[in-house]
Amino acid sequence: MKKLISLVVAIIAACAAVPLLSAAALHGGGAMADCPPTATPTTAAPGIGDAPTVIAGWDAEQTANIATIIGVGNTKRVPPWGWVIAVATVIQESGLRNLPGGDRDSIGLFQQRPSQGWGTAKQLADPAYQAGKFFHKLLTIDGWQQMPLTDAADAVQRSAYPDAYAKHEADAVVLVSAVVSRFGRVIPGGVEQCVSSLGWALPAPGPIVSGWRTADRPTHAGVDIGAPRGTTIRAAAGGIVVTVRCNVSEGTCDTDGSPSIKGCGYYVDIDHGQGVTTRYCHQLRRPSVHVGQSVAAGQPIGIVGSSGNSSGPHLHFEVRINGVDTNPVPFLAASGVHIGQPV
Repeated sequence: MKKLISLVVAIIAACAAVPLLSAAALHGGGAMADCPPTATPTTAAPGIGDAPTVIAGWDAEQTANIATIIGVGNTKRVPPWGWVIAVATVIQESGLRNLPGGDRDSIGLFQQRPSQGWGTAKQLADPAYQAGKFFHKLLTIDGWQQMPLTDAADAVQRSAYPDAYAKHEADAVVLVSAVVSRFGRVIPGGVEQCVSSLGWALPAPGPIVSGWRTADRPTHAGVDIGAPRGTTIRAAAGGIVVTVRCNVSEGTCDTDGSPSIKGCGYYVDIDHGQGVTTRYCHQLRRPSVHVGQSVAAGQPIGIVGSSGNSSGPHLHFEVRINGVDTNPVPFLAASGVHIGQPV
């Protein structure tokens, strides 16, 4: 993820002068949807067993196994965030290889055990079978899409090392995006968790109703996205939550604010490394993440509201590089995400 962010920072200046593509160029005409438990299968995903071109650092066997995992997830109507969880799990459990054995009676990609009811040894030797069992269990877990990746993975696997999955999150996002991109899209349009091949996602759908440092608002350090009250706010990239607070000059953040009130209302800051941070203001209620939490690109972190210095529901979104605010529109465009999509 650090390398990806470095690339974005390096090319931001060049992209600032380039006209933006339309929203349709990114998602085939559709806005990024909210996150239902299951998704409509798409032909943009690989089929089971399809072997993509080797990805740097990963060989043909490993990328073929990723394609199998995504193919099974797609068939079972699992949103792409579930594919990322599964791939991170397999990186930890088997290094993306279909192992003939493991700890005690563990076997295969996910190192599932016949003695724990996952299936017979013969069944578990099939990567597609193991992926299917993983996704079947994942979909039974209430709120799995709002969990940190490592918690969702461990809720399925019940690992002796439940925090170990977190370190593979960035690699899993990149690998899933790279494999799916071979089949025509970065992440299929209209199926949630739209993460670009550079690891960035749309924080909220909606038009830009107030721009960055415009003539009439020269101190406006971000953009206002006109998303309706209750819209899910998502982390724009993977990182660590560094701030969760209520910031108002009077009253509380649990009621709508007004232009006369100073402050960001309920807000979140995320540190993405390499000096890049993002901010998400005016949330409806206390954000659903906590300081120190690791989040993934596209992960829900709160809900659009109108707390603090606000005249109506919207998301105020900022990007800062080494503490200095920059225009989020060209920054996200350089990251493969086009902000300002219609609701």
